[in-house]
Parts: sequence; C-alpha cells; structure tokens
Amino acid sequence: MNAAQLLVPMDKSQANHLKAYGIAYFALENGITIDWLLNYRGGSFLMPQLKTLENEMIIRGITFEVLADGQVNDIKRKISSPEINQEIVQLEVAPKIAVYTPAGKQPWDDAVTLVMNYAEIPYDEVYDSTVITGVLKDYDWLHLHHEDFTGQY
Repeated sequence: MNAAQLLVPMDKSQANHLKAYGIAYFALENGITIDWLLNYRGGSFLMPQLKTLENEMIIRGITFEVLADGQVNDIKRKISSPEINQEIVQLEVAPKIAVYTPAGKQPWDDAVTLVMNYAEIPYDEVYDSTVITGVLKDYDWLHLHHEDFTGQY
C-alpha cells in the first residue's frame, strides 16, 4: 500500500481522545499542516505520513490508520458532498493558549489544566494580576471559566 496520510479517528475507535488532540497540536507546533475533518468519524484529523508523527502516536497510545492516496481522495470526495454536514478545515498554526486559573492550586483542583497537561498541549496560566496587565491580546485562545460540579467551591 502506497501510504500518503495518517487518519487520527475521533469516534469510538479512538483509544485516547485527549492525547489525539495533543498530537494535532504537536503537529502544528512542528510546522506540519493538518486537516480537521469536521463531523467525519467524530471530527478526525488527517495528517501527512511522517515517521515522527507515527512514533509519537505510538508512544502516546493514540489510535491511527495509515491511508493510501485513493482512500484519502474517497474521504475528501464524500465530505465535499453538499448533502452531508461535513467539512475539511485546514489547520496551519498552533494557537497560543492561556488558562485562567489561580496560582497555588492543587493539580486536581482544575479540570482544564489536568486535561491540557494530560493531552500534552502547552499553555500559560493567567490570573487576575496577569489579566490586568493586558496580556490577553497575546493569546489566540483563552479558557476563562469552568464550573465546579463537585459543590466544594
């Protein structure tokens, strides 16, 4: 099989969804353009078949499939059909991310930072004093708030 692309499925076949988001970030961070296949198998990612990516996915326990050119073309043709609510979004740049979280918290106190760390997606922690200095303009994405469903706070 003349493989051309790696499909990272985001449906039930994915062994580690959070790490899969992390590999997408890893690819972007390393200058690799990827496709996000919206509404295709749970919002799968399509990326070039590079040994670096394959090795990283194996290490991180991420499910992926090696696809030949013909298979990739079939998927893209199906997605382009106007009868289907699917789209291909090309991702080119890793966003600079900030999470609004207080200093001195315990790791288990903030679900968002736990997820980001587990997924291996880099981020900066910002809080009131940082926000006041006007640095938010330096970020592409900011997670401002999450609910405490435990009732502890």
